[in-house]
Amino acid sequence: MNNERNKPLIGLQPLVDEKRDSLWMLPGYFNGITEAGGIPVMLPLISDEADIKELVSSFDGFIFTGGHDVAPEVYNMKDETGNVVPCRERDSMEILMLREIMEQDKPLLGICRGLQFINAALGGTLYQDLPMQFPSKVNHRQPAPYDEPIHTVDLLEGNWLNRISGQKQIMVNSCHHQGIKDLAEGLDALAMSYDGLIEAIEMPSKKFLKAVQWHPEFMHKKDDVSKAIFKDFIRAAAD
Repeated sequence: MNNERNKPLIGLQPLVDEKRDSLWMLPGYFNGITEAGGIPVMLPLISDEADIKELVSSFDGFIFTGGHDVAPEVYNMKDETGNVVPCRERDSMEILMLREIMEQDKPLLGICRGLQFINAALGGTLYQDLPMQFPSKVNHRQPAPYDEPIHTVDLLEGNWLNRISGQKQIMVNSCHHQGIKDLAEGLDALAMSYDGLIEAIEMPSKKFLKAVQWHPEFMHKKDDVSKAIFKDFIRAAAD
């Protein structure tokens, strides 16, 4: 962390509303970071490599937020379902961002799309539409309210989530139609739903490169594990 600041500065990948030609952010991301002791800042949507390098150098940690589907081209495939709705500007920026974040070894937390993108960009693959390609009794796309847990995930013993939660199984919310199919080399699975879908990942060779499929930004007000995720991320960014 920059020694001139008392709190780590966290850059958040913007959410994109293409119909309104706008960038925006859910308050839960801001609130989760603020309450954990960080300062959240929504990033611009850019693709210049030099600007991205300077941007990554200026922040202490990053969150890859939820949002659009990951374009199949990111993992060298085509839309097999007709249900993929990507934002190629985000994909282009995040490819460069991820590369630079890893190069500088800055803490990175992925949430929902963030988990999917990290896996896809590092050489893994995705289920492009879970109901079509991975039918399951698990409700992976719950209706509102999103701060209510909908299904369990099992935590693999001894890993990060197991350590910060003190539990072997937790309840999570769920709002996604894509998911990890093949895990990228260098990533470890941390949690799985009982249908076998990977729900959390990390790259153990990095200071803090972790991601969850669920949405702690909706649950952190009343869920201790969600609070712990933000707190441990901010702790890493403050080191």
